[in-house]
Amino acid sequence: MQELYNFSKIIKELRKQSGMTQKEVAEKLAIKTQSYQSYETGITVPSLQNFIKLADLFDVSLDFLVGRKEI
Repeated sequence: MQELYNFSKIIKELRKQSGMTQKEVAEKLAIKTQSYQSYETGITVPSLQNFIKLADLFDVSLDFLVGRKEI
């Protein structure tokens, strides 16, 4: 479960650095705000499709999103 915690922490930090709200990120992913919030709190993980969308949105690799590599 450490990986899930790392992912949650990483996307929250990336979102803050980008200056976006949770609602804005959710809209860009075409999901409900509550669904995105559950990613940031570690309750759920996104589908592979949404993992890719998050990586593209924040301009990072999938490896970085899951804490495997630095930018």
